[in-house]
Amino acid sequence: MSFKKKLWLIFGPVIVAILILLVFLVSPFKLNVNKKILPGASISQSVDVFKGTAIKKAALEKNYVAFMGSSELSRIDPLHPSVLARKYHRSYRPFLLGAAGSQSLSHYWAMQGINRQLKNKKAVFIISPQWFVKKGIDPQAFAYYYSNLQVITWLKTADKSEMDIYAAKRLLQMKNLHSDSIIEDAVERIASGKTLTDIQKTYVDLKYNELSHEDQLFSVLHVNTRTSIIKRQMKQLPDTYNYSKLDKLAYDLGKKNTTNNPFEVDNVFWKKRLKGAYKNLQNEQSDFNYVSSPEYADFQLVLNQFAKNNTNVLFVIPPINKSWAKYTGLSMKMIATFDKKIKYQLKQQGFTNIVDMSKDGSEHYFMQDTIHLGWRGWLKLDKYVDPFLTKKQKTPKFKINNYFYSKNWQNLHGNSLNKVVD
Repeated sequence: MSFKKKLWLIFGPVIVAILILLVFLVSPFKLNVNKKILPGASISQSVDVFKGTAIKKAALEKNYVAFMGSSELSRIDPLHPSVLARKYHRSYRPFLLGAAGSQSLSHYWAMQGINRQLKNKKAVFIISPQWFVKKGIDPQAFAYYYSNLQVITWLKTADKSEMDIYAAKRLLQMKNLHSDSIIEDAVERIASGKTLTDIQKTYVDLKYNELSHEDQLFSVLHVNTRTSIIKRQMKQLPDTYNYSKLDKLAYDLGKKNTTNNPFEVDNVFWKKRLKGAYKNLQNEQSDFNYVSSPEYADFQLVLNQFAKNNTNVLFVIPPINKSWAKYTGLSMKMIATFDKKIKYQLKQQGFTNIVDMSKDGSEHYFMQDTIHLGWRGWLKLDKYVDPFLTKKQKTPKFKINNYFYSKNWQNLHGNSLNKVVD
């Protein structure tokens, strides 16, 4: 046997496999997601699922509804939306999108690739006041939830609109384009109000095929299903839905699980996160301000995209544990101003489905900890979520106002804000 033939026998199969993989990655066809993984993926809050598109597409094309938020979605107790929907055989299933550190900008980019699946659909979006700090989203937190697939998908349709120009500028500020110079140049063109060159368009198409196939292959590998948690929580619920009985159950669960601290915070959270530090936190939040922030313009990106998709959204403004706020010095007057400002931004543009729970922070066992809904809070939210998702709603009439991207709106506070929103 010749030396060349020996080399081919050794390396030939490897070369062929590599060529087949390359052809697969750049080809336009797609793999179908196994439907069996969707129930687990919907509650996993997997970063790979959030950053990708394949699993989200497959779920939203079924009976799953996007529930977008951050760390509050991780607080799973028997009254959590995912538990109630399964226990009482609702026609919808929440698909949890977001976790600790995900904010408006992360959600905007995560929506790229599922815009068709959100078109003319419904969604639930939880707005955390804590997102609206002076500097907005932390670039490291943004990097954790960002992927090139998101921006490549966006570049396929990006144009000279105010939304796309602002999105491009914000992405460049985050400095998270993973050293892909062609992508960065393309984003810079959009940021400057230009369209992509023919070479960039060709690259985007090829890169999209590659990254979407990678997503189809690998996003399922890191799905932490948490189905056992859901099943365990379901067992604590009565077989028939009765709000009064469930509220008593929620009250009893809250009372049982908040026995080691004076703030009605969950025992485990208190022991692990607050017990050793809380004495140093008295009056530590007296200077916190959620009224002036670039987050308002990032939130506008989300609203703009929802309007473009004609998505009917139920927005939720959660409360803050009032006793904890009093202890840390967090100004409830400031929270009330935030509440007015964010609701003005919503209502002025036709987003009228708002569940404002900002005044419920003093209700017993409404919160699981200092800022996250729990027990009775989840149950009250269900009074709005279930009918919104199961009954026909009025078609929203959106009227996007690009003023909400402006620095003026981001920083507007005090008497200047009151003159606008009152």
